[in-house]
Amino acid sequence: MLHAPPPLPEWEAYYLIIGTSAAALTGLNFVVIALGSETTRIGGDDTVKAFGTPTMVHFCVVILLSAIATAPWQSLSAVALVLGATGLAGVAYSGFVVRQAQQQTSYTPEPSDWFWHGVLPPVCYAALVVAALLISRHAHEALFVVAAVALLLTYIGIHNAWDSATYIALSASRDARERDRAGSRTSSPD
Repeated sequence: MLHAPPPLPEWEAYYLIIGTSAAALTGLNFVVIALGSETTRIGGDDTVKAFGTPTMVHFCVVILLSAIATAPWQSLSAVALVLGATGLAGVAYSGFVVRQAQQQTSYTPEPSDWFWHGVLPPVCYAALVVAALLISRHAHEALFVVAAVALLLTYIGIHNAWDSATYIALSASRDARERDRAGSRTSSPD
């Protein structure tokens, strides 16, 4: 059985910062979605499942990675097992997200949407699988891969939440302008 090397506890401050950030951003994302429910252009359930829910999942995976990296493990083989399972689940979930994005009809994804929602996340989750496979022989390097994945998933979540917030804000503004135009047409004398 492999015992946890000294590098694992040294990551505690890093994961405290990134895990706390992901938790705070998760809360802010709830606010964005709640405010978005005020507009008629947020899309249907399929659109939220394709573009909103994955953002929450990525933030939650960062929190999970923070917990994994700071737990008092007795061996690296247990860490490898949990990281590998997380990575495999993430790859499978990423495939589901791409299918959801293709099937929803409320929004036409742009190339950047495909990159941030369909390309980067599965790359991150695949990197977790690779880190899990390498951790027993190259713990130091594998732990840097896990840290990079956590940071990149946080950036992906920030980008996607920002995209959603700006889309919602612009949609609400557009809705208000359309209501104003419609109101001025009905109230103007003939």
